[in-house]
Amino acid sequence: MVTSHGGETPYCAGMEDAKTQFAQRLREAMQQAGYAPKPAVLEREFNLRNPGRPVTLHGVRRWLRGETLPTQEKLVVLAEWLKVPPAALRFGAPVQHRVNESDHLWEALSYRERETLEAFAGLPPSQRAIAREVIMALAKAGKWERQAGQAEDDSTPS
Repeated sequence: MVTSHGGETPYCAGMEDAKTQFAQRLREAMQQAGYAPKPAVLEREFNLRNPGRPVTLHGVRRWLRGETLPTQEKLVVLAEWLKVPPAALRFGAPVQHRVNESDHLWEALSYRERETLEAFAGLPPSQRAIAREVIMALAKAGKWERQAGQAEDDSTPS
């Protein structure tokens, strides 16, 4: 067993929290879909829909207790069955919301803007780094200009 310098066993609180939170979301999704959040129900319903190897009662019990996380393939089966987005089931609604916001941002871009981003993505890494620096400098300058304009508006008497 790996220990830290003080001799105590290392503990990854973030991962434990993620497992516990996933278990809570899984139980809630099962209830919202009309299923009792019990290992036997989860095992039966999951295995009816899973094209891969069946999961065991012990395995699904560990999901519901927050001891383990399902693989990505199993997560997709769970999400399709429970009719929730996989990202929302695995990471929670705030992450799903941020994913949706970035999708809306992409959809709001014009054809020329998308074309520019695709050209950027096709550049070699060294040229992408240069282009990124230029874009970030322009964004910073634009932010300063907006702040200066706002400060000027605030100081002008009405």
